[in-house]
Parts: sequence; C-alpha cells; structure tokens
Amino acid sequence: MTQNSTMSPADEDRMIEAAYQEVVSGYLKSNHRKKVEIIDRAFRFAKEAHKGIRRRSGEPYILHPIAVAKIASQEIGLGSTSICAALLHDVVEDTDYTVEDIEQHFGPKIAQLVAGLTKISGGIFGDKASAQAENFRKLLLTMSEDIRVVLIKMADRLHNMRTLGSMAPNKQYKIAGETLYIYAPLAHRLGLFAIKTELEDLSFKYEHPAAYARISQQIKDSEGPRSAEYNDFLVPIKEKLRGLGLTFEAKARLKSNYSIWKKMETKHIPFEEVYDLYAVRIIFECDDQSKEKNICWNIYSAITDLYKPHPDRTRDWLSNPKANGYQALHLTVMGPDGNWVEVQIRSRRMDEIAEKGFAAHWKYKIGEGDEESELNVWLRTIKDILDNPEPTAMDFLDTLKLNLFSSEIVVFTPKGELITLPNNSTVLDVAFSLHSQIGMHCIAGKVNHKLVPLSHRLQSGDQVEVLTSQSQTPQPEWLNFLATAKGKTRLRAALRKELQPVIDRGAEIWEKLLEERSIEPTNEVVTKVLGNYHLTNREELYLMLGREEVLPQDLVIPGTAPTQSQSIWKKLLRRNRGAVSVQPESTKKLPPVNTKETYVLHYDETGANFKLADCCNPIPGDDVLGFVNDNNEVVVHSLICLRALAMKASMGPRIVSTRWDVNEGKFLAHVRIEGVDRQGILQELIQMISTNMALDIRRLDIEAEKEVFHCDLNVRVDDTRVVNDLCSKVKKINGVKRARRIY
Repeated sequence: MTQNSTMSPADEDRMIEAAYQEVVSGYLKSNHRKKVEIIDRAFRFAKEAHKGIRRRSGEPYILHPIAVAKIASQEIGLGSTSICAALLHDVVEDTDYTVEDIEQHFGPKIAQLVAGLTKISGGIFGDKASAQAENFRKLLLTMSEDIRVVLIKMADRLHNMRTLGSMAPNKQYKIAGETLYIYAPLAHRLGLFAIKTELEDLSFKYEHPAAYARISQQIKDSEGPRSAEYNDFLVPIKEKLRGLGLTFEAKARLKSNYSIWKKMETKHIPFEEVYDLYAVRIIFECDDQSKEKNICWNIYSAITDLYKPHPDRTRDWLSNPKANGYQALHLTVMGPDGNWVEVQIRSRRMDEIAEKGFAAHWKYKIGEGDEESELNVWLRTIKDILDNPEPTAMDFLDTLKLNLFSSEIVVFTPKGELITLPNNSTVLDVAFSLHSQIGMHCIAGKVNHKLVPLSHRLQSGDQVEVLTSQSQTPQPEWLNFLATAKGKTRLRAALRKELQPVIDRGAEIWEKLLEERSIEPTNEVVTKVLGNYHLTNREELYLMLGREEVLPQDLVIPGTAPTQSQSIWKKLLRRNRGAVSVQPESTKKLPPVNTKETYVLHYDETGANFKLADCCNPIPGDDVLGFVNDNNEVVVHSLICLRALAMKASMGPRIVSTRWDVNEGKFLAHVRIEGVDRQGILQELIQMISTNMALDIRRLDIEAEKEVFHCDLNVRVDDTRVVNDLCSKVKKINGVKRARRIY
C-alpha cells in the first residue's frame, strides 16, 4: 500500500478511522461485555503515540496495531482487555511511553499484557544465539502467566506474514522460516487451526513461490470435476441426517497448499496422486453439551450405513481430546468414485474450539473444565523445560519442538491412569513423565505384561509398567531413547550434574588462560574457539579443558599464539591420554557478504563462490538459500532441508537469498527407482543411464524381493533438469513404476 504515502492527511485519517471502526463493529457483534469506551481510549492513545511513523510499505504505522486488534478480536475471539493490549502493543517499544504510563491510563491488567508483549517484541529471535533462546523463554514464561500474551503475539505474527511482501528477500526467508519452525506448531498446539494453516501457507508462499503458484493453479484447474464428485458424495448423507431431525452444516474443506506440497514431497508423488485434497466436515447444532457425543456416533452410524468405512482410520477425539483441546470424531469411508474420503464430525462448540483454540473455551466455560486443565498440563510441561534450560539456542529449540510438533499417543499405567506422550515415546519417557527419580533409576519395563528394554517404542493403548533399581544410574546414550522434552531436559540436567566438577574446573582453567594471555573474555572469542574445535557450547569447551583433552598451553585462540609448541603437546596427549586436540585448518576469511542483496551462485577461475551443505546436497535448479559462516563463505542449503529450517529460525541475520548462475561443474544426485522385477531390466537400466544419457554413475545398488525391485542410483549431473530428464526416461522402461530424486 505504498500509495498511502501520496494520500492527503485527511484521507489517511479517514482510512485509519474506517479500519478502527471495523474492529469496534466486530467486537460489538461478539458475546463479550461491551466495553467500547476503554477500547476507544486505547486507540486514540496509540494513534497519537505512533503519529508520523510509517511501516516499510509506506502506510501509517497505526494500521498495524489496528489490524492485530482485529485479528485478536474476530479471528481468535478475545475481548476488550486483549483488544486494548493489541492496540498498544508497540507503544512502549517504539515511543517514549513506559509500562507505568500504560498502567496509569488503562489499569494493571492491560499494562501487564503490554509488558509481556514488549519483552518478546521484534520477533522471537535476535542476532545472538543466547539471546534467541532467552527471548523464546520469555515468550513461554509469559504464556504460562497469561495465555493472552501469546495469542496476541500470534495475531501480530499473522499480520506481519500477511504483509511480508514489502520486506527484503533475506528478511522474508528469516521471518518465514521462523514462522514455520516455531509459530505454526505453537499455533497448532494452542488449537488455533485456522491461524496455523494460514501461517504455513504464507511461509510456503515466500519460501517456494514457484511451487506455491503451481499448486494453486493445479487446484484451480481440477476444481470443477472434484466439486461435482464431492457434491455427489454429500447428497445422500444430507438426506439421511435430515431424516434424523438434525440441524447441521456439511461442507468440503480443501487441504492447504502447504499440506498438499508437504504430502507430495514426503510421499514423492505428483499432484494427481494426492487423493485426500478434500475432507468433509459435518457441524451440527446442539445446545446440550452432554448430548454431543451420542449425536456424533449417530451421525457416524448413518454415514457407515451409506459408505464402507476404513477399519484402521477411525479417530475418537471425543473420549480423549487432544492436548490442545480438539474434540471430534473422524472416520474415513470409500466414496462412490473409489477414493477414500475423510469425514470429520463435530458440534458447533467443538468447531469453534478447533478453529479458535483455547480462547473459544471462555465462551463456554463454567468454572474450570477438562479442556482448561489439559492446557494447564501442557503449560506445566513448558515450564518444566524452562526450569532446566538447554545450554544453546539450537538445543533448546529442538527440545521444545519435541513437544510442539509431535503427534500424540495415549498409554495406560497398571492402575488405568492415562498418560499422553509424543509419538515414538519409549518406556523411558513414561518413567520420566511419572517422576524424574523413576526415570533416573529405570532399568526396563513391562508392556502389556511382557518384559521389554527401556528403549522399547510404545503404541497407543499400551499398558506400561516401569521397573527400577537403585543401582541404576543415567547414561548418555539414553538421550537416543527419549522423545519427550521433559525426559531429555531432565536427563541432560542429571548428566550435567555428574560432570559439574569437571565443567567447573574447565571454566576456571579457561578464565586463567584468558587472563594469562591478556585476552578480553568476549562472546566473539568463545564463538571462534567453539568453531575451531567443532564444539556446540561453552560446557563442551570447559569439559574438554577439565578432562585435559586439550592442555591450556595447546589451546588455539584465533588472533593469539599458543605459549608452547603444539606438536609437543600433541605427542604427549597421544601417548598419555589417547585424546588429541583437533587442530583447525587455517582458513582465510573472505570479504563480508551483503545479506540484503540476492547472492549469485557461480564459478570463476578460482572455483565456486559457494559451498554445498552435506546435510541436503542441493544441486543447481533446486530451491535454495545461503547461510554465511564465520569465514564469510556462503553455504547453500535446500529450502526443504530440516537443518536449514532450524537455522532459519535461530540464525536469521546470516541468511542470504540466492540465485543459481552455474553453467559448469558436476553435482551428486541420488535417484531411487522402483518397479516389477523381470529378466534383463538391470541391463536396460544401465544402458539407458550410461550409454543413452552419457551420465557418470558413482554408485548403483539394486535389490529384488518377491518380484519387486528397488534401485538406488548415485550419478553426477549438471543440474535438476538432467535428473528430471533421467527420471522421465527411466519410467518408460517396461516394469519401472516409480523414479524420483531423493536428494
């Protein structure tokens, strides 16, 4: 809306007033107590405070808090206190007003929310890893104090994502990556399904614009015949439900662009093979909450009279709601066209909670119900992580995401108590969820009365008994067995406690070493040493020194000289302790990279101006981005790389937008081929690849079992077009059913 800057002040005032009146109008239609006077005062106060300030797009800044207030009110369902806090959320951060001023004008509750929002302003992450983790801890701490802080922050992030087009490409990557990594799963966990879906789609739109546009067009092109199929599917269901005397709404819900793309990527299938583009949702009206469950099962019975149900795909979220409060009955039936169709059955109350999350509970609650206590259980889990913080931002975020991203299973204790855990949880996770001390002394378990090791992965419905021994002590390898954030956090804390004397000794050695060499103890010095020795945090450095794996005289600190010959100490360490210090290769630091401009990836007479990441092995033509390392080298990652996703969330300032301009060089691609085995098919494959296409085969593994074969092929190629051409030609060989690039 850059045209706003050419508007007259009077026109801008009218536009601002109209936007604000939309907030008030929506609020007056809600069932909250009508406290318009304080909202109006908050708007006038914020408008005056932000007077003359503009957003990057050119529009008056006050339009942003108005938009956030509108989302908080109309899309999340919050009341006057939250609307005021949303209108005022940037006042303390961006103007001379203080939290005390807010309290004086609007009272302690609104001031508390504004203070909470100010703590976490400017996005979760800053420029330094420790600050990033600390800022996110603040977000979670304020969540456990007043959930509305995070709900308003969600509204703030959603509006920022809706207006992301005015930002520079590297900022778009950072904010989109951060949103996909943290905010979208957090929205999911809070039950904000509509917001979670939009955040994912907007992130996808900016990270993969070509794929987003392609899928949007494919959805549009296939809309007509698909709509007709679903109408045919729904007609007999509607007739049957009307016969039961129900008032209901039946509609087909389209899968989001991001969900479709993710399924295509993970299943390695084309758009045409994504059969569950739609899910049918039936929402019925019911004033008596005690009758909802019976009505759901009556509808289930009516649908299964018409269509054959899938035996393994019925999900009862009525008896055991999800931890985010979600309740519904899901079933999958065979439609008239031969495709499976998911049907979601829920009451109007359940639907509002599913779309708007826990805020919707306030509309229905009388005292504290089961749903609120579910939220409190989750908030206690979050506080548990905060009480035992991880040493680095990346560890902290990864641990937290164990709980944010995970789907859930439910297991039972021998006494019949329910325990909700992330998918892939083990007996050890159950032990830690019962009590930290039980976890520390766990030796095995009994699952469904059968003795199993503590690493045994559990299934929903398992009965689990934990066996302990006082002689058992926690082991580092247990970290590989844990899926819960609480378990990992408590185990790391216990392991650190055992090693604390060694860590303390190492810290003392480090301080004396810096003092001896007259080096200022800055974060930059620590970061360089950690990078040189491939360590992830200070504790690992202190452990290395405390264990004398590297003697202090031998420690390489960039910009300073060791006090003794490194080779002497290397021999001593090799002879006496078997632990040799890792001596870094001297790397010449390159000129700084301008992260605000698109970085062109190319070759010249000195070689490539980039490095390819080992974790995802991108090749020219892939959607990629760059991370600038400590030596100012641009390391190229695929946009769908899981490590890159985490790095976008925690190392935003190092992101650089990239563009391929590579006309030479060979890159390794891994192609997987599957099909029906027959005599001579291997020879045809090899001839097609090496003779007809003149490709350089680096590895070929083929395995046949029960008339089906799988082939893994590593070839050197110029770019993605060569791989796509290879897969297209291989699929024409008789017997080949699928050929796709894995990375």
